[in-house]
Amino acid sequence: MLRCIAIDDEPLALRQVESYMSKIPYLEKVALCRSAAEAEKVLGSEQVDLMFVDINMPDLTGMDFVKSLVSPPMVIFTTAYSEYAVEGFKVDAIDYLLKPFSFEEFQKAAAKAKKLYDQTNAVSAISAPVDDALFFKTDYKVVRVPMNKMVFVEGMSEYLKIHIEGEKDPVVVLLSMKKLQDRLPSEKFMRIHKSYMIALDKIREVTKGRVVLTGGFTIPIGDMYKDEFNSYLDSKFLGR
Repeated sequence: MLRCIAIDDEPLALRQVESYMSKIPYLEKVALCRSAAEAEKVLGSEQVDLMFVDINMPDLTGMDFVKSLVSPPMVIFTTAYSEYAVEGFKVDAIDYLLKPFSFEEFQKAAAKAKKLYDQTNAVSAISAPVDDALFFKTDYKVVRVPMNKMVFVEGMSEYLKIHIEGEKDPVVVLLSMKKLQDRLPSEKFMRIHKSYMIALDKIREVTKGRVVLTGGFTIPIGDMYKDEFNSYLDSKFLGR
């Protein structure tokens, strides 16, 4: 399933893309955005695999918006102006749809994105082998991270920083917090903040709404996660 957003300042154009997306079973609509600013907010909070981006928009063009992203999702440009086609492919766009485009044209472009997504994930961005390690795709290589060395995970917009015991620099991956959380054993890892997930065996102390971990890292406990975390502490607590 490809999680998608469409960006266009024209409501009719957005509705057309929405209608086309609903007819393709492997596309999941995440949001419809009227501007690049709206899309940036969505990318900061949701996992997005594919964007349908209109080029000609006020304030910030779709082309400039894509160029501004550090790790953009796959992009299919939509526009009424054919002169942007060459520039579109310079930013590694999957396809370029010239308005007005048919469902068949839209479907072919989506199929290209699906094929690339499947090829990229042939070596999964994250997989769990039998030795309790995970493999993460980062930049142009695949990195092995033992679960028992993970200290905490920090969410940063559309990517994650995985902090590893004994390592100076974190592993940075394009991945949603939820996807990683779903793959980690819940008895060993817990999300305690919208932007942080911790390894429970790396807790050294809890004080004033914060958790201190191995290495001296101090992580805040978010309000919506306090009850679950306190329940965990109660289950482990000994003493008066």
